[in-house]
Amino acid sequence: MGPRIVTLTLNPAVDVACDAEAVRPVHKVRTFAETHDPGGGGVNVARVIRELGGDVLAVVLTGGVTGRFLEELLEEGGVPCHVVPIAGRTRIAMTVHDRSARQEYRFVPEGPVASAAELEAALAALAAEPGGWLVASGSLPRGAPVDFYATVARLAAERGQHVVLDTSGPALQAALGHGLALIKPSLGEFEALVGRKLPDAAAQDAAAMAVVRSGGAARVAVSLGGGGALLATPEGLWRRPALDVPARSTVGAGDSFLAAMTLALARGSDPADALAWGIAAGAAAVMQTGTAHPRRADVESLYQRACNV
Repeated sequence: MGPRIVTLTLNPAVDVACDAEAVRPVHKVRTFAETHDPGGGGVNVARVIRELGGDVLAVVLTGGVTGRFLEELLEEGGVPCHVVPIAGRTRIAMTVHDRSARQEYRFVPEGPVASAAELEAALAALAAEPGGWLVASGSLPRGAPVDFYATVARLAAERGQHVVLDTSGPALQAALGHGLALIKPSLGEFEALVGRKLPDAAAQDAAAMAVVRSGGAARVAVSLGGGGALLATPEGLWRRPALDVPARSTVGAGDSFLAAMTLALARGSDPADALAWGIAAGAAAVMQTGTAHPRRADVESLYQRACNV
């Protein structure tokens, strides 16, 4: 099972996924094959870690009737959680698959405001839940200061935890140098972080290693979509290509990648092996419809492929 991993989701969502024959403006669009899943970056990571047999706890801010529904979904999925109640109502996000156009539409509300007292309660919850690794993932809620993840990282690092951060923009920039064990931006997010385009592998590799050498984060994983992913560490840099699998939905692929990589690192895997687990989980997630998490059997099978490409 390995060390316990705690995840933090400050702006979770109830994820609704459905199909439609065609999405057209003005017309009433009938949907079918509807599913409901607990969502938000840290929640998604926790679901995948549990599926892969890891010891995980999700710390999550929830509010209102939708927040209670989210808690029920986590309980149904067997994901242990520490709920931090908030006054606002948890958001509902929707993914609609247009069958005729073979397109996917994703509607993501901004979510509720979190008060200073509620954010302090989140910090207290993290301090009360021991774990060797902490994964903070997702957007900051309205009301949170831009350096809130920096505070989370600093306090967790002081407790001796390995801190993983998956966010973007100013929140990611502000957290650099505060004891981060791993960051996982997409290529676009990483280009925004370093302030320039990275048109080729050499530029991407150099930029990732520069963040590591400057002390911004001990490890930098950059997801490259169809190009796979890279992982920069003090020991060196590794790249692995994406796996060719039947794609149904890209929702949650990045979270699945991060979950499997973090679990592998927590269990003592070397960087190359951890990257292979991440690639496998991301590919397994793409094979699922809607917001369903990847299946363990698929991840384990694809891991063997990832090690040999």
